[in-house]
Amino acid sequence: MSTYSILIVDDEILTLSNLKKILEKEDYEVHVADSGEAALEIIEKYKPHLILLDLMLPGISGIEVLKRVKEMERETIVIMMTAYEILEKAVEAMKRGAYDYLLKPFKINELKATIRRALETLSLRIRVQDHLDSEKGRYYFGKIAAESRNMKELLEMARRVAASDKTTVLVQGESGTGKELLAKAIHYHSPRAEKPIVEINCAAIPENLLESELFGYEAGAFTDAKKRKIGLLEKGDEGTVFFDEIGDMSLNLQAKLLRVLEEGSFTRLGAEKQIRVNIRVLAATNQDLAKAVEKGEFRSDLFYRLNVVPIFVPPLRDRKEDIVPLALSFMEEFNHELRRTYRGISQEAATAMMEYPWPGNVRELKNIIERIMALSAGDEILLSHLPLEIREYEKTTASPVLDELTFEGPFPTLEEIEQKYIEKILTATGNNKTQAAKILGIHPTSLFRKLKPKN
Repeated sequence: MSTYSILIVDDEILTLSNLKKILEKEDYEVHVADSGEAALEIIEKYKPHLILLDLMLPGISGIEVLKRVKEMERETIVIMMTAYEILEKAVEAMKRGAYDYLLKPFKINELKATIRRALETLSLRIRVQDHLDSEKGRYYFGKIAAESRNMKELLEMARRVAASDKTTVLVQGESGTGKELLAKAIHYHSPRAEKPIVEINCAAIPENLLESELFGYEAGAFTDAKKRKIGLLEKGDEGTVFFDEIGDMSLNLQAKLLRVLEEGSFTRLGAEKQIRVNIRVLAATNQDLAKAVEKGEFRSDLFYRLNVVPIFVPPLRDRKEDIVPLALSFMEEFNHELRRTYRGISQEAATAMMEYPWPGNVRELKNIIERIMALSAGDEILLSHLPLEIREYEKTTASPVLDELTFEGPFPTLEEIEQKYIEKILTATGNNKTQAAKILGIHPTSLFRKLKPKN
């Protein structure tokens, strides 16, 4: 039996019978209805992929059925069947979302060819939707590990700004913190989610090529311009354009981008006609753009235009509570990719990972988890699996306690220092008292005794 189901709607019983036999021989699953009311019941129950719908029906008209189908099942393909005398109604149906129409009496080969084309279109729509759904799933806010308070607040802000249609967002943070991931999550949770997101890495494209990539060009605009090229801004029309590492964009191009943001239009290289675009701009950088403005390295007007909603992604060393959850999420990802069966991280390994400052941020953590799982089969990441620089980090750095022993004003008591250090370890471990006790070198019961109740 075919994976496709077809509903035939016609008040002529003989037509229903004949078409049903013809299409069942083509291996389609076929349903029939002799009225609009009956058709709507079948659509609700079986959700057919394609509907052959007669325009002239008793009771609810074919146009009304089409309207309700589009409200119920947007992806369903509808082909209208009509007599030549009411052809104008078929044209109206096309405007309302019908895929095509057939003039009665139609030839069987014509019917089969039209259905085949329609189902090919549906198949493409399904593949595109599947891709969109997988991308949404990949960049779902809930998949971004966030146990630390600052990351939870950041994601809440991102969720709110994602709901707006055009608000510009500037994402800042060190390399490897996940700025691109956050920008894509904003796009896929926005009203433009079903439209394209065009990514432009300003640091990876030479300045002389970036302008033509952004704006496109006409044939003959320069020596190698053999034919017209559609620019990335034009390809992003109705969707989102993400400028990664925008701090590396030249001042000349910054001025041209500002005009696009202000006026919503630009001109292809070698052309005179203005092209209007409706785009939402997201930008990311690992540079301090405010300082770059002070130095004259970045335009102040563009900075303020981009910085409508600023989001700063903190480095991993400042959100230690997220380290283990992130590692576990990467473990799940690589279990699938590498066909491994890892289930967790040993206490010793987790402690070492949380004490390490992660200069490469989330990217470094992900690479290390992948390396471990690619080279070692097992069910747990052990301390011995970690690189030497992580295992021996404590031995080559000063104790964090010593950093606290510089005081101004009255000296704190030993008990006050102990309480402050315990609070610091609990924060670093996400309030995991068992793990905190292990780091402190005391029994969990002793830790509970030392914890002072908060008033």
